[in-house]
Amino acid sequence: MNINLIKTENDYNQALERLEIIFDAKKGTEEGDELELLGMLIDQYENEHFPIDLPDPIEAIKFRMEQMGYNQNDLAKIIGFKSRASEILNRKRKLSLEMIRQIHTSLNIPTEVLIQTY
Repeated sequence: MNINLIKTENDYNQALERLEIIFDAKKGTEEGDELELLGMLIDQYENEHFPIDLPDPIEAIKFRMEQMGYNQNDLAKIIGFKSRASEILNRKRKLSLEMIRQIHTSLNIPTEVLIQTY
């Protein structure tokens, strides 16, 4: 096992190629350990060089509602009023702290997504 830090795009591509070769390695073996370490190094490189921004709060709510088969009435049940749900989905009203808590609990959307400005 010869693992090096991933510092360049070439290092990254080589690490991905090696990962593909040892992908089915058994845990507890030398290749299994290599797979685990390589995965951590690749993850660190990707987080530094290809960061993914958090989604827009309203788009996250709409997406999660679609996944769960919810409509505006279902959101109204979560936050209190149908008119308030409409205003939120149309970006005419900001989410309050209590709404963020309720949406987080009911729709399982991370609070760090919901507290962003939009």
